[in-house]
Amino acid sequence: MEWVYLFVAGICEWGWPLGLKLGWGEKGAHFGWLVFSVFSMAGSGGLLLAALKTIPMGTAYAVWTGIGAVGAFILGILIFSEPATLARFFFVGMIIAGILGLKLAA
Repeated sequence: MEWVYLFVAGICEWGWPLGLKLGWGEKGAHFGWLVFSVFSMAGSGGLLLAALKTIPMGTAYAVWTGIGAVGAFILGILIFSEPATLARFFFVGMIIAGILGLKLAA
């Protein structure tokens, strides 16, 4: 069950950079998005805490941040039209390979 907690914690990691990016614009703060960001951080941290009961800390942290990084990368492309270059996809693929390798080695 801890791996499920870790996976969902990684998905929650997507919320806080998204909330921060949308939480500040040319007209100032958008408090709804900033609050969303804070709740995403709290949820992510709480689920990471639950996952750490049985998953080694280094493995859990690497997987957690990796899922967050991959999700933020995809959201950046889909929502903010960030560059979708082959090189960027290659290196994100390496992050995914690392996540899978850590899961298999656990």
